[in-house]
Amino acid sequence: MLTVSHPWHAVPTGDQSPRIVNAVIEIPQGSRAKYEIDKESGLLKLDRIIYSSFYYPCNYGFIPKTYGDDKDPLDILVITSQSVQALCLMEAKVIGVMRMIDSGDADDKIIAVAANDPSVNYYNNIEELPKHFFDELRHFFEEYKKLENKTVIVNEFQDKATALKIIQDGINFYKENFQK
Repeated sequence: MLTVSHPWHAVPTGDQSPRIVNAVIEIPQGSRAKYEIDKESGLLKLDRIIYSSFYYPCNYGFIPKTYGDDKDPLDILVITSQSVQALCLMEAKVIGVMRMIDSGDADDKIIAVAANDPSVNYYNNIEELPKHFFDELRHFFEEYKKLENKTVIVNEFQDKATALKIIQDGINFYKENFQK
């Protein structure tokens, strides 16, 4: 009998978490399709096609065995030199976080670089990224839901220490809620 494991609950967070975490990619860089893991089945589900002519500027996914304030696994944006296939499992080196409010709820986005991509893995802290990266990311997340009449507010980008604390809290919150 074939058994399918749920990527949120079966994949470990990573041996070196919270500094280097496993990331399950849901949306490849350059996509206009908003995919997300179905919480019940673990399958990748098409949530919607983005209403505007925007595309995801980074590979977008989640950190397994974490739980955020929005009742979902923690979101992660992974910078790579290439677009990565959906449902790809990759090691991601955490460098910072984008704090934002999505339709009134806190929705942090951990920012990381692909640990195995020599084009980007030399970045160690968010402050090393070019200013344009922040402008592009902020613009995407503040604008991509406007045609749906939804509001997203990007507060600020914060450092690696803040991101590591958010991840550790997400791991602890997951254990409290799912590993009793």
